[in-house]
Amino acid sequence: MTELYRTEVDFLGEMHLPADTLYGIQTARARENFPITGIPLSQFPVLVNALVMVKKACVLTNRDLDSIDSVRANAIAAACDSILSGAHHEAFVVDMIQGGAGTSTNMNVNEVIANLALNLLERPLGDYRHVHPNDHVNLSQSTNDVYPTAIRLAVLAQCAPLIEAQARLHQTLESKAQDFSTVLKVGRTQLQDAVPMTLGMEFATFAATIKGDIAYVTQQSELLKTVNLGGTAIGTGINAPAGYSELAVDRLSEISGFDLSVAPNLIEATSDVSALVAFSSALKQTAIKLSKICNDLRLLSSGPRAGLGEIRLPAMQPGSSIMPGKVNPVIPEVVNQVAYQVIGNDLTIALAAEAGQLQLNAMEPIMVFNILQSMRIMTQAIKVLTDRCVAGIEANIERCGGMLADTAIVSTALVPLLGYEEAARIAKLAVARNQTVSETVQDLGIMTSARLDEVTRLAYAFSPTLDTRHGKA
Repeated sequence: MTELYRTEVDFLGEMHLPADTLYGIQTARARENFPITGIPLSQFPVLVNALVMVKKACVLTNRDLDSIDSVRANAIAAACDSILSGAHHEAFVVDMIQGGAGTSTNMNVNEVIANLALNLLERPLGDYRHVHPNDHVNLSQSTNDVYPTAIRLAVLAQCAPLIEAQARLHQTLESKAQDFSTVLKVGRTQLQDAVPMTLGMEFATFAATIKGDIAYVTQQSELLKTVNLGGTAIGTGINAPAGYSELAVDRLSEISGFDLSVAPNLIEATSDVSALVAFSSALKQTAIKLSKICNDLRLLSSGPRAGLGEIRLPAMQPGSSIMPGKVNPVIPEVVNQVAYQVIGNDLTIALAAEAGQLQLNAMEPIMVFNILQSMRIMTQAIKVLTDRCVAGIEANIERCGGMLADTAIVSTALVPLLGYEEAARIAKLAVARNQTVSETVQDLGIMTSARLDEVTRLAYAFSPTLDTRHGKA
């Protein structure tokens, strides 16, 4: 009869595990100890795959250096390939937030790989005499070099979807900038009427912001390509053979597709998390600027009749359970909230980085959880913003032009001709009389209608060609 349970033993005692489970006793203890978020490693496949890539690189390096026999090494490598194909991810059950500087995560990976290798060798699960989680899968390694290396690899892997989403948003904003290039409107500072501009200029500014963020995220991601693999416990390389670090990192570069390098000082690199801090800061900057764009979209679309109403956002859903016909800017609103989460995550990462002590930072689990969460939700938010909002934005041309005609901002264009004081007097009179600046100028007989038309046209065309000598109208 098939056994329902198997017994595993560690130096703390023994535990009974379901006979067919792929993880072992240390993972089971971690499940009991860390019921924190309810979010297991399996919900971040990019991290699972990064860890498994590290394990594969290490076992192949150990095989090449004759630190492990080919039979075990090939079985371990094949087990890694099975996981990398997408299988067995449900066996990665440890909570993302945990004590122990990632040891529970590392052991979850070690135990699953060991048991898969045992299965390939037709040995019972848990029969670690033949393939041991520590002695074979974790050979020449420590959590303290495996886990930080895998974190960096996971973040690098998740960069591509984020940057792709940013690039699509940039292209969509550029397209809108071209569509709106002739739509004249009021430019504002401090929410007050300032100078004329086009709606296209406004959207081109949004596009430029996103383009700059792409460059910054890309730049900061390069810092993550320096790893401490081979440093083992604190960076001294204890229990690793000579030449292991360089060979393992070369192997990992081949497996992952990223051009990785060994840190020049492995002791420093084992405790240092500054690359994660810098990358998180880039995510925060992106979130702040993205949120500002969404604030502007909400303002520009406000009303639609009692607000600015210069643009129309796509109507995605009814906006009220009591007010018929109301439609809210729900997509920019959700992106705002994602930005707030990313900003908060960055603070958590900064505090965790500061908490490092001596030769290790034990707070890396909360750091990787927050960085990967930030990247995941921001990638999705940008996709939603692009497809369900920006792509469908329409200009309210009549509203833009009407508000521009009603303002006194053309007075700015009169400053080079009449001087600041006279232009300010005209603007004040225009407001007091509820007139346009053009109407006030003509009433005062300051310049001919033809000259005023020329000044206005040049101002709206954003041309600096006016005669700047005061009074030359």
